[in-house]
Amino acid sequence: MSKSTLDKMRAEALLGGGEKRIDAQHKKGKLTARERLHFLMDEGSFEEIGAFVRHRSTDFGLDKQKILGDGVVTGYGTINGRLVYVFSQDFTVFGGSLAEAHASKICRIMDLAMKNGAPVIGLNDSGGARIQEGVVSLGGYADIFYRNTMASGVIPQLSAIMGPCAGGAVYSPAITDFILMVENISYMFVTGPNVVKTVTHEEVTSEELGGTSTHSTKSGVTHFACANEIECLDNLKTLLSYIPQNCEEDPPELEYKTNKSEKRPELNGIVPENSNQPYDIRDVITETVDADSFFEVQKDFAENIVVGFSRLAGKSIGIIANQPAYLAGVLDINSSKKAARFVRFCDAFNVPLLVFEDVPGFLPGTDQEWNAIITNGAKLLYAFCEATVPRVTVITRKAYGGAYDVMNSKHIGADMNFAWPGAEIAVMGAKGAAEIIFKKEIRDAKDSAKKLIEKEKEYKEIFANPYRAAARGYIDEIIKPEQTREKLIAAFDMLKNKVDTLPKKKHGNIPL
Repeated sequence: MSKSTLDKMRAEALLGGGEKRIDAQHKKGKLTARERLHFLMDEGSFEEIGAFVRHRSTDFGLDKQKILGDGVVTGYGTINGRLVYVFSQDFTVFGGSLAEAHASKICRIMDLAMKNGAPVIGLNDSGGARIQEGVVSLGGYADIFYRNTMASGVIPQLSAIMGPCAGGAVYSPAITDFILMVENISYMFVTGPNVVKTVTHEEVTSEELGGTSTHSTKSGVTHFACANEIECLDNLKTLLSYIPQNCEEDPPELEYKTNKSEKRPELNGIVPENSNQPYDIRDVITETVDADSFFEVQKDFAENIVVGFSRLAGKSIGIIANQPAYLAGVLDINSSKKAARFVRFCDAFNVPLLVFEDVPGFLPGTDQEWNAIITNGAKLLYAFCEATVPRVTVITRKAYGGAYDVMNSKHIGADMNFAWPGAEIAVMGAKGAAEIIFKKEIRDAKDSAKKLIEKEKEYKEIFANPYRAAARGYIDEIIKPEQTREKLIAAFDMLKNKVDTLPKKKHGNIPL
């Protein structure tokens, strides 16, 4: 084959579905598959695999439409100098639809990623299964799902939704570790608005059914809602900076040197004296961790718990924190699932866990009970119990009832547990406890309201402090808020060589 033929084919492959379709993609406010890779990868690092692949189908006129690459750009390269494997679906070729050849290209780079221990990033922009290829398309999806599952917990898998993602296409991202969506151009659903209308007679738009806002606030399917594609690609880079290449490695560390004191006096004034008053736990997080290092995950979903990555003295950590500013920080179905999934990701990839605890208990009500708060709350309990990475808890205020146990207590394997002096560790709040313990005394008193206040105060003096728990060894140290950062740096440094193993088993049976 002459050089001119090779050059001609390369030029053809680079054009995808052709100039008209590229222009149509741009008119929708979307980047092309190759433009996305240009902004994601280190300059000049992308090496393409399978640029000349074509489909082998002949039905429904497909034999006359054989476009190089078959609707997906695949290959490898570096992001901030670290190896990653990527696939970027090309909507200009058959609407990015997936079929046999398309799927085989994706499977090829997933296999390489597993063999070489590096993350896989999928940039999804597809109309779904290529109907003209029938069951072969479905088989292609299943081949990918199987690899997603085998790779889970071995290498990080990140999915960016840069356009439509419907039907079977949604399940590959669902198995991956993190999903990013872009406002106004992304949507995900198993069945589209037309099918919904036919089956349930509901009138709903694509955006309402499965847009970025829906999945970042209502369903929790997506972990990051991005204003535009460039922000989405930047978030992918940031996310990778906190996590290792694979389950055998530790997360990357930044050099950290300081001659300043690690005390943070600002922490002393964050928690209000009145224990019923809210405050923003993010203020505690940002004052404790390295400056500008907190990267929040699922920010707008289950806002009563805050999770995300951060750095402490240059080292990557995962943070789980009750949020008193929303629903008083109670645990409920959504917050339990959100935190459990994050804990399991961090544990799979050797990211130490830091828990800030201020929890009044689990959310009561028929809605919670009928929708299985028992099973869903147990997911978070299970995730912490199973985690073998370094685990440290700081109780900033309330630690009541079963929620005290669940939030990384000493009893379920936490390595170090600290409490601030104002911490309240008890079975329940003082008022509820007094009403039960002193029920007869309060009922028989001349002034029952006054008696309740008196008994409430008595219970508070006994239990609304961390000293009982410290006396039992459930709390390792009671610290001033300003000492939190320095104590945590020392604790995680002490735990850096921690080795813990689980009982031999095929796998546990998490309460799904």
